[in-house]
Amino acid sequence: MMAINSTARRILATGLVAGAFAATAAVPATAAPAPFASGAAHHTAGHGDNARLGYEKSVAVHVLKGVFERGDTSVVDRFVRADYIQHNPLAPNGSQTLKNLAPGFHQQFPDATYDVKRVIAEGDLVLVHSNVVATPGTRGNAVIDIFRFQGGKIAEHWDVGQEVPATTANGNDMFSTVSSPRTERPGPERLTAYNKKLVTDYVERVGVKKDVSAVDAYVVAKGYQQHSPQFPNGSQDLKAALAASYQQFPDATYDIKRVIAEGDLVAVHGHYIGAPGQRGQAVLDLFRVRDGKIVEHWDVIQDVPATSANDNTMF
Repeated sequence: MMAINSTARRILATGLVAGAFAATAAVPATAAPAPFASGAAHHTAGHGDNARLGYEKSVAVHVLKGVFERGDTSVVDRFVRADYIQHNPLAPNGSQTLKNLAPGFHQQFPDATYDVKRVIAEGDLVLVHSNVVATPGTRGNAVIDIFRFQGGKIAEHWDVGQEVPATTANGNDMFSTVSSPRTERPGPERLTAYNKKLVTDYVERVGVKKDVSAVDAYVVAKGYQQHSPQFPNGSQDLKAALAASYQQFPDATYDIKRVIAEGDLVAVHGHYIGAPGQRGQAVLDLFRVRDGKIVEHWDVIQDVPATSANDNTMF
């Protein structure tokens, strides 16, 4: 479902697909990250964690800009583990894949842009939501990448990507922030645990148990903003669309694989299967929570293919 053109799609899919930060992003987009000494000059575990997560966000950006915008292989040696684990089905394991990819991609797509809309980090995971455009003038793809860090280097990668459509059912694009305040930065850190539990409970009840009535308990009654292209805005329209889907696919299942939260942004990585025997789809949902209610939602959905270049699955 990574639809730019078939060549660009295959090249993009063989690496870490993400991108450069927009001006509002919380991490520097150009300078190489300084070495991080765990616990150095920090008086509490919380301060140390914040510094580490900021560093890992910077590393992810620096590697991705180096590989995909400049064709720079040196960033791979510096910031990606040699035994790097890949979950993109078109890419084998190992950092050498990225080193092989960088020069060819940059030569073929010298004007490619990686417009990162928002980034969140929790634990050893960094999540990047971006609009990847290989050829200027095209809509490109919506991509969400997840990176796992180990010892300050990228150790593992998952991603989900889909074509950006010409129109949406809600009038919003797949990337903008519409709810107030209109910022891509995560909200206050003190709300992370509460918001993570709220969204996890919501997905468990509505997505796993198919309890459509639970939408009222978790989603704001007025002003809910939707960025999934096929869904309209509004909680009542969401309930109607979910009810119709569950009626059409009564045996559908949804398995939560991981949840990543920072401030008011919570991402859920899951596996949807419409009917028994199908491979299903990899889904990354991103929710924004304000004042104890879900107010905005983005997602990226990709079919699980029949074969893979690695043995790790997409999950």
